Amino acid sequence: MVKAVVLLSGGLDSSVILALAQKQGRECFALGFNYGQRHVIELEHAARIAQYYQVPLRIVHIDPCIFKISSLVSDLSVPKNRSLAEIGSGEIPNTYVPARNTLFLAYAMGQAEMLEAQEIYYGPNLLDIASYPDCTPAFVQAFQNILNVGTKQAVQGHSPKLIAPLINLNKEEIIRQGIALNVPLQMTFSCYDPLPTKEACGKCDACILRTDGFAKVGENYHNTKSI
Repeated sequence: MVKAVVLLSGGLDSSVILALAQKQGRECFALGFNYGQRHVIELEHAARIAQYYQVPLRIVHIDPCIFKISSLVSDLSVPKNRSLAEIGSGEIPNTYVPARNTLFLAYAMGQAEMLEAQEIYYGPNLLDIASYPDCTPAFVQAFQNILNVGTKQAVQGHSPKLIAPLINLNKEEIIRQGIALNVPLQMTFSCYDPLPTKEACGKCDACILRTDGFAKVGENYHNTKSI
């Protein structure tokens, strides 16, 4: 059986890619990250999603000091109440965490080597491409090049394959795919700045995109406090 390392945040996109990998018959191993993010509650949801799909979840701890210019790991204000046009404008918001995906994928590469996994899944989507440079097709190809030259597996002739199955999909399309795959979307959490009650703020970019996606689908799913 093909083994796959899946980056799992507990959010909508990563939960859908885990379901996709399982549907394709992969033996999955989930990898999550605690990097001091203000929305660390997402890892509680990741644990529930991993349990739901009966896959092991390993949490990696990264010193947040290296990310301090991001509002996700500092006292900077998270952008709120932006329009969809503003979110998709191409301007890099202060929620960008420098080198985060590069580090996440480096850990995933190490796990793939250890587990002898043939695939690595991560979940950038079409809307991420404009705002986050480590979510672009060019970045995916660049990291694939690293996998092709920087792993024991590559030397042995079978480098791990980096798979980003949602990179050409918007949030509505991802939600529709999640519904088709029977993903427990109500268990996922998408918010950059949760309230003290552990509920989503409803105003950050992540909340706005999620709400808009579900509104277009017409399904009654939404962010909730921890279940």
